Parts: sequence; C-alpha cells; structure tokens
Amino acid sequence: MSIAEQPCYTLINTSQDLEPPTEMQLREDLEKGNDKAKAEALRKLIVMMLNGEKFPSLLMIIIRYVMPSQNHTIKKLLLIFWEIVPKHTGDGKLLQEMILVCDAYRKDLQHPNEFIRGSTLRFLCKLKEPELLEPLMPSIRACIEYRHAYVRRNAVLAIFTIYKNFDFLIPDAPELIGKFLDVEQDMSCRRNAFMMLIHVDQERALNYLSNVIDQVNSFGDILQLVIVELIYKVCHSNPSERARFIRCIYNLLNSSSQAVRYEAAGTLITLSSAPTAVRAASACYIDLIIKESDNNVKLIVLDRLIALKDIAAHERILQELVMDILRVLASPDIEVRKKTLQLSYDLVTSKTINEMVLVLKKEVSKTHNEQDSEDVEKYKQLLVRTLHQCTMKFPDVANTIIPVLIEFLADKNELAALDVLVFIRDVMQKLSNLKDLIVQRLLDICGQIKSVKVLRATLWLLGEYCSSIEDIQNVMTFIRQSLGDLPIVDDEIRRSAGETKDEQDISMSAPVQRLVTADGTYATQSAFMSTNAMDKKTLNGPANDRNRQPSLRTFLLDGDFFIGAALSTSLCKLVIRYMNLENDSIKQNRFCAEAMFIIASILHLGRTSLSSKPMNEDDYDRMLMCVRLLNERLPITFQIFGHDCRTALAEMLTIKAQEQKEIEKKLSKEKAATVEPDDPIRFTQLLSSNEFDEKEDILDLTLKQAIGTIGKKDENIFSSSILSKVTQLTGFSDPVYAEAYVNVNQYDIVLDVLIVNQTSDTLQNLTLELATLGDLKLVEKPPSITMAPHDFTNIKANIKVTSTENGIIFGNIVYDITGSQSDRNCVVLNDIHIDIMDYIVTGICTDNEFRQMWIEFEWENKIVVNTTIRDLHLYLTYLLKSTNMRCLTPEKALSGDCGFMAANLYAKSIFGEDVLANVSIEKSAIHADAPVTGHIRIRAKSQGMALSMGDKINMTQKTGFKGVSLTQK
Repeated sequence: MSIAEQPCYTLINTSQDLEPPTEMQLREDLEKGNDKAKAEALRKLIVMMLNGEKFPSLLMIIIRYVMPSQNHTIKKLLLIFWEIVPKHTGDGKLLQEMILVCDAYRKDLQHPNEFIRGSTLRFLCKLKEPELLEPLMPSIRACIEYRHAYVRRNAVLAIFTIYKNFDFLIPDAPELIGKFLDVEQDMSCRRNAFMMLIHVDQERALNYLSNVIDQVNSFGDILQLVIVELIYKVCHSNPSERARFIRCIYNLLNSSSQAVRYEAAGTLITLSSAPTAVRAASACYIDLIIKESDNNVKLIVLDRLIALKDIAAHERILQELVMDILRVLASPDIEVRKKTLQLSYDLVTSKTINEMVLVLKKEVSKTHNEQDSEDVEKYKQLLVRTLHQCTMKFPDVANTIIPVLIEFLADKNELAALDVLVFIRDVMQKLSNLKDLIVQRLLDICGQIKSVKVLRATLWLLGEYCSSIEDIQNVMTFIRQSLGDLPIVDDEIRRSAGETKDEQDISMSAPVQRLVTADGTYATQSAFMSTNAMDKKTLNGPANDRNRQPSLRTFLLDGDFFIGAALSTSLCKLVIRYMNLENDSIKQNRFCAEAMFIIASILHLGRTSLSSKPMNEDDYDRMLMCVRLLNERLPITFQIFGHDCRTALAEMLTIKAQEQKEIEKKLSKEKAATVEPDDPIRFTQLLSSNEFDEKEDILDLTLKQAIGTIGKKDENIFSSSILSKVTQLTGFSDPVYAEAYVNVNQYDIVLDVLIVNQTSDTLQNLTLELATLGDLKLVEKPPSITMAPHDFTNIKANIKVTSTENGIIFGNIVYDITGSQSDRNCVVLNDIHIDIMDYIVTGICTDNEFRQMWIEFEWENKIVVNTTIRDLHLYLTYLLKSTNMRCLTPEKALSGDCGFMAANLYAKSIFGEDVLANVSIEKSAIHADAPVTGHIRIRAKSQGMALSMGDKINMTQKTGFKGVSLTQK
C-alpha cells in the first residue's frame, strides 16, 4: 500500500435519498442535544467527512461537548471520527487541539470499563502520529497486566503496531512480549503475542515454541494456526529446521479444529515430499471433506487433492486412497460429486477398478430409491458417464456394469438413459463378445421404455447390431406388438366407430395378468391393449384409450414421426441381414413384405388427420426411400445400409478415441517434469539455505492471487503489460490531464487514475466523480484532494462486477481554483469500456449438452460476418482467439477445403453463465479473392450476455481482423 493512499478501515451504510444536514444543524445537535442526538449527529458528520467534506470549526465543539460523554456508542463513534479527521495543519504541523484529544484517550486507557480500554487500544493501532502516541506509552504498558483478557490482547496488538511503525517509542517490545507470553494463560492473548514475535523477533518465537512443543496439541485453534504459519516460514527460509518441527506438523493433523488440520496438511506437503507425509496429508484432506458440512469447504479441499494428483510423484500415493475418496459421494451436492467422480476416475488402476465399480453400482441402486429432482438426474448422468469411462479404460468390468445400466432405459430420466445408450453403442462396437448379451437385455427392457428419444435410439441399436435370425425375428415381433393391429389407419377408424374384435381373434404374445376393476369385477389386460368389455366401460374416453394403446403407436399418433423414420432405417438393416442369413427365398420375401407393410402403414398414418401433428417432408422422404430400397433390392443400396454405415460409425468412434488420447497425452506432458541430460543434480546436504527451495513463498503467492498482482503470461509483450490497459480520460490541452489503468481481478475492477495539474494554479477540492452503466457498482466515492501547480497524484476507485455484460464507467473531474469567485470547474472524462473478455473462460461440454442448452436458451443474437479474411480456417482461428471460446466441432470435421464451414463454439463466464455460438461461413467458389461470408448465431440465457458477446465479435471484426487480412496479401 503506498503512503499516499488513504486507507479505509470502516464502511458505514447510509441512505442516498436523505438530505445532508448543514453545519449549523450539526453544531446545535452536538452542543445541546442529548446522547442520542449527539450520536446521530456524529454519525452524519463521519459519513459526510468520508465523502470528502471538511468541518474544521466543529473540532473544538466535539472536544468540549461530546468527548466528556460516557455513552459507549458515542465513544465508539468518536474513535472512528478521530481516525478520519485531519490531524495536521496545511504546513504539516500537528493541530494544537490534538493534545486535548491525547489527554482524553490517556484517561480512557485508565478507565475501569474493559470495553472502553480495549476499544481505545484498537484505535491506537490505526494512529500514525508518534507525537500523539508517545504520552500514551506508559498507559499502554500498564494495560498488558490488566485483569481482563480483552484489554490484554488489544494491548499486545497496540504494542505490535507501534513497534512496527515507530520502534523508538518502545524499543524493548520483543522482550516485554516474550515475558508476557511465558506467564499468559488466555489463548487469544498468547496468539497475538506469538504472532508479534513471529514478525519482529523470530528467534525468540522459535525458542518459545521449542519449549512448549509437547503442549501444542492442547493449545487453542487460533494459536495453533499461528504456530503452523511460523513453522512454514522458518522451514521455507531455513530448511535445516525441518527435522526439528516436522513432527509438530504431523501432530497438528489430529487437531480438533478443522482449519488447523487443513493448514497443517498443506504445510506438510509443502515442506516434505516423502510418501508418508503425502499419504498423511491426503488422508487428512479426505477426512475433512467427509466431516465438513460446508460445500464450499469440500470443493476447496477437493481442489487441493486434484492439485496433488497433478504432481507425478504424488499420484501413485493417491491411487492407493481412491476408495477413501469415493466416500465423499455421500455428500448431496452435485458439484462435489462431480469433482469426486472425475478425481476417482483419474486415479483408478487395475487393482482398484473392481472395488470402484462395486461402489458405483451401489450408488446407482441408491438413485432408484431417491425422489426425482434435478440434482438426482444429473447425478445419475454422472454415474453413467463415469462407468462408461471405466469400461473403456478397463474392458474386463463391462460384464458387471451393463446389466445395471440397462435398467436406466426404463427410467424417467431421459439424460441418463441417452448416456447409457451411447455407452452401449461404444461397447457393442469395441467389445463384440458382449453383443449377444446386450441385444438380449435390450429386447427384455424395450417394452418398459417410456421416452420416445430412448426408444428411438434403442430401435436403432437393435437394427444395427442384431446378427442372428432369432434376434432379428424377436425384434420384428416386438415392433409388431408395439404398433398394434395393422394397418394403423383402418384400426383407428374401427376404434373410433366403436367396433371391437372378438376376444378370441386378438392374438398377443405379451404376458397377460388378471386385474380388479373399480367395481370389483375381474379384467384381463396385457401391456398392449385391454380385452375385457367391462374394462372398456370403466376406462372410457379418448385419453384413457390413448394410454391403453401400444407404445410405438402412441408416439406416432402424437405426431412424432421421427421415430417412424428411425424405425424404417432399422427395418431395412434387419431385412438386409435376414436375407444374408436366410437362404429360403419365400421366408425372405415374407420378412421383407412385412417390413414394407409396417413402413407403408406409418406413411399412410402420416398423410391422414388422425395424428396430432402432420408428418414433415424429411421423415416422409426417408421412409419412402426405405420402401423403395426394399422393393428394388439393389446391391449398391444393400452395401451402403449393410456395410458402409457400420464402417462410418467405426471411423467416427475411432476418431473420437484418438482425440481423447491426444488430450490425455497433452495433459500428461504438462504434468511430467522434463529433465534435460545436462541438468545439474542437486544434493540437499551441499546446498546453502537460500538455494534449497527456489519455490515462491506460498503465503505471498496466495496474497498476490487474491489482489490480482500476478502477471499473466502472454506471447504478446505489449498485451501483457500495464500499458495495454491504460485509457486516456482527458485531452492533453485540458487544464487537468487524466488517464486510468484498469486492473480487472475476477469480481473486482480497480481504477488507478493518474491526475496531472497542467495549470499554474492550486486546485482545491479536486474530486473524481464516477458513475457506471451495466452491472457495475462503485464501492466508495474517491476523496477530495488539493493539488499544487503542475503537481500529479494517483486516485484509486474500486468497482464490483456482478455479471458478464459490457459495462461503461463515465464521469468528470470537478475542482475549485484558489482565489477564484466563479463556479466550480468541470472536466468531462472519456468513457471507459470494460472488456467482456476479462470474464470469459474456455469451457468444455458434450454435444448433447450443447444441443440441450441451445434449445433452452431463449436469447439469440445473429451477427453477420463482415471481414476481409479470405480463408475459412484463418477466420475461425482468430474468432476463437478473440472470444476465448472453444471449438466443439472435431478438427477432423473441419479439415479439408470444400468452400463452407460450420462449427459449434462454447465458453462460460466466471459467474457461471454459458454462451453458445454456431458459426456458418462460406467462401465463393467463383471468386478466389472474395472474403469469407456468412453469419454467427450466439445464444445465452441472459440478454446481456448474448448482446455483449455479439458486440465483442463485431468490434473484433472491425479492428483485429482487418489487421490480419493485410498480412494475407
């Protein structure tokens, strides 16, 4: 913190719509009001002074009429007042009135009430004037021996601050506090005293710790935390001390305080890379996650375990603890479960895979009994994906996983069921020995599927992978039963007319069971249609009739003819495979005719008004093509449906597997510590203390991360420097020149404004007035200052950000000129536009998740491509670089040069908002020099996100892309 910067210790909330009181009103309340009126006036005065107002004439009024009060509220407000009030004259000398204030606080330090004494000592920590502190030193020393712990611990803090700032006032402070620490029993007092010794006399602190090292476990948690900090600092700067204190850290892993255990585990890993130390710290972390109820704490500790896993030397130790990590799945939070499953999958080995699969199967069975909610559905999906990954990594466990997951197909949760089908497709493609088992399981559960999407994908799987005559006939039987009586149109007309068939004429192969109706009579009912006349009387009406229809027919009557198109394709594949297996031409023709009859029946239904929605042209053309294929039986079409489709699927899955392997290779290369052949070997015993550990102090590192002062690595030196973030606010010819450095650190924006007085006049009450547009909020008003001729200064303003939108900061600088009788002068500032890219990070999502979000997100922004770039791939590359988005379309799909390109992009903000984009661009085949044309569709959940991303792309096209296009020539 710079000396010129005014620190703010206290924020006081006040209503913005209240009229501020005048100086006369304040004077009257402070002189003649009761304690309540004085306190209110003092509060208003403090707020006005924090906003830059000055009331020098009220200083003596407060000393005479307010300071003698014994009211605790007034005394507390006075401490804030004396903290912010100017204590020096214009030439830098201390105000005479401050001597009276000093005498009043000397009396407060001797007050019999411990609250007044302690509050006064806390106030003295903030005083920066040694002239005021010097007369108070005897009273401060006396407070060290006061009977109440609240006074003693604040006295230690006061001595610590005074010694750090003005050591000449109390040169024997370390010795005094050392003696105090030996006799003190209160933990909070000992903590403050020990913390002071750490910073001012580390050797004395180490001697004390050595004397009481056996008693550390009995100390309070606040003292134990300071001890952990000391041990880390000492061992970091002097590694020879590690053996002396490492045992103490081990003992603190068993502390009763969760915070101490967390800090001790982190310190232990930092100080030692021995397997026993890493194992003990990891076990401590896992225990913390299980026992801690706060989900934020669970996520933080999980991140520490993930960071440990990324270190190659520690990964093997964590692999032994994977079953303990899986205990974290007992947490109900979906984010905790997601990270736990990913971490467990990364750590699982051939030794632990069987145990892990057993645990996950138990979790799957638990989800069947839980009440359906959004988190439960997501958890089911996570379990399915983890088991899928485990099967691909360790194929031997597929036998035990498949029966459990196939049960999900009958579940109401569509997302989990679709993931199961993707898993089954990969297994059937790669593990051909399990194909027959899976087909049989799918046939068993088909009749229980309630979702049209799941049934559609299941029919495709059966059509693709049935390889025996028996299985093909079983699939055809299921299809006929699911459709009911054919043709569908004629059967529906008979039903609507009230005609019924004789019970004996209806043939059903589904299991039949006897049910009891509402009036106590028996009714015979199958899974497909009711046959009892009494049942028809009790369950009458179109809605109930629809519920009793076969499942496939129900979906078709609801207008979902896409499943009809998928069914037609599957029937074609079944016919082709049946004709290859069956030599009897009569049976071949009969099977083919039955398939054509089913497709024609669905086509006929689609052209009538019986269905809720008409059939679209795509589905109609697809089904008509299938009928033509079965009718003509051309070898080339049979080759495409029977062989080429399977080959294309195998290639697609192979490409996906290769991409996944490449990603894993990149991650493993990043984790691996490369050692060059000529790198020196470091022997611990031969190193000096300052050479031992080249790592940065973790405490300093976390502080820099918190305040955002860690520099970003960037290929472009200018873009990573401060100069790239400087915005000019006024012109060079203005009387006051201003420019701002915009430092964005996640949810905070710090404006460091340089102000230069370019005139020969003294500028008084110069105020930087700022306002914001968008989801930006100014935290506090910058204070007023006085500037000498040709002087310069820096003013900082803090701004909070709450969402990813293009924010604008605008304002002006107002000031008075000494001796001038005119109104206040004003310089209007240029607007500062906050770049949305500071909040956008690349994210990963699957194709299914992308499609689902694309359907759900209601805000769309369509951007026309306007660029001079002539290459499609170059345009996409620079679009990704300028928007921080990730391309979800595989690289293989984008390769080649066909004149057009379509790609899906995804990113998310640090606030958790998703943004999607679909790029559709093309290049003219006739004019080789023509630029890229097309459009970009952006979708987001909020309007601001969609508009802001669109503005960013438009601005980049105007500025960045034109610069790129010049390099093409």
